[in-house]
Amino acid sequence: MTPEEFRAAGHELIDWIADYRARVYDGSLPVMARTAPGEVRNALPAAPPDEGEPFDTMMHDVDRVVVPGLTLWQHPNFHGYFPSNSSLASVLGDLLSTGLGVLGLSWQSSPALTEVEEVVTDWLRQMVGLSPAWKGVIQDTASTTTMLALICARERATGFSLGRGGLQQVEAPLVVYSSAHAHSSVDKGALMAGFGRDNVRHVACDDAFAMRADALEVAIAADLAEGRTPCAVVATSGTTASTALDPIGAIVDVARHYGLFVHVDAAMGGSAMILPECRWMWDGIEGADSVVVNVHKWLGVAFDCSVHLVRDPELLVRVMSTNPSYLRSSVDEQVRNYRDWGLPLGRRFRALKLWFLVREQGVKGLQARLRRDIDNAQWLASQVRATPGWSVLAPVPLQTLCVRHAPPELEGEALDAHTQRWCDAINRAGQAYLTPAILDGRWMVRVSIGSEATERVHVERLWHLMQEAARDSAAMIQGTAT
Repeated sequence: MTPEEFRAAGHELIDWIADYRARVYDGSLPVMARTAPGEVRNALPAAPPDEGEPFDTMMHDVDRVVVPGLTLWQHPNFHGYFPSNSSLASVLGDLLSTGLGVLGLSWQSSPALTEVEEVVTDWLRQMVGLSPAWKGVIQDTASTTTMLALICARERATGFSLGRGGLQQVEAPLVVYSSAHAHSSVDKGALMAGFGRDNVRHVACDDAFAMRADALEVAIAADLAEGRTPCAVVATSGTTASTALDPIGAIVDVARHYGLFVHVDAAMGGSAMILPECRWMWDGIEGADSVVVNVHKWLGVAFDCSVHLVRDPELLVRVMSTNPSYLRSSVDEQVRNYRDWGLPLGRRFRALKLWFLVREQGVKGLQARLRRDIDNAQWLASQVRATPGWSVLAPVPLQTLCVRHAPPELEGEALDAHTQRWCDAINRAGQAYLTPAILDGRWMVRVSIGSEATERVHVERLWHLMQEAARDSAAMIQGTAT
């Protein structure tokens, strides 16, 4: 493809994306993909083409095959998982990053790639109210960041055993602690970092589903008594199931007393810290060692873009550093080489996505959108609480509700079946997308409000759909019983 052919196809593609987003925002497309397993695969040729195909032919297959097989994360009625907003300003930054085609192997390989990242991660640090002691780097996802944090914790606790015999030389097993409601990436990260599943402790939670600092201290003391080495604790600011807020300050106090590394998973809740009125949610954060904020969630940066903030970059660099001769330059002592701040050698220009978003919307614009979402969540929570048979099962500090409809005659597994039935009915109809999950041993439905296009009218419509679907499911059960 020549530059001129690219120009023509690019204009067509940008127009297509704009038209697609307009259709998504006006609600004319179903939210959840309704394709059968294998349907997309079977609609495409099994073998690659021998000859090149026109761009128009490719786009025809996008319309015919790809779009019907998508669940629309940018839809105003998407309330499943957490939001993964892909603001169009950030999309342009992503396109520019790909179009430039540069790699950050070192500072010298693309100085602007490194220094824009330095600036924009420091912007985020300021936006969320952290002190200048923190330094930032962009990783791909929170899963990677959590694993890196645990590796740093492991090395600090063992006197940097990696440089010698690794964990084979560690006499006492190292232990990681997290909330029982922490993200699964904590367990996976601990496994990949060599701790082993048997050395991960899920600490008891309180009635708000947040980690109990007193239970953490009991668990640490028990492991010490049995000859193990407490190593790290992962606190969560906005758990996946319910956006519960672990008490970071109290956890930091316990961890510091026993010398543990503290990583804070603020993948979701971290975006809310751009609102000064929300910063109480991570009181004590300055005592942590590292924190991750997924700006590709609620904030609006196109996936993938996780900001990893650390208080001791020298620790991260010591653990991750590689310095082959072919990457050295005369300015290495004056610059930041981000290859030494994570796993990959080559780095994309991800910073452009965050840079474009913040510059296009401004801090005040981002704050206004997040405040809108929190207000919409509070409105829906008030409606649910005021309606007989409905309940909100957990606090709603951010934008996610955990709800359940419980007809008087249903309990146990029958209630679980009812919950999953009415949620599935909404999803399959394509009118909205919700995610069922287990909380405190029973099924409930998560309503995550935060898509960029979601306004109060969409939330009002959702509440109507929820009541209608639950009513239909209950009537079906009564009819079956009769």
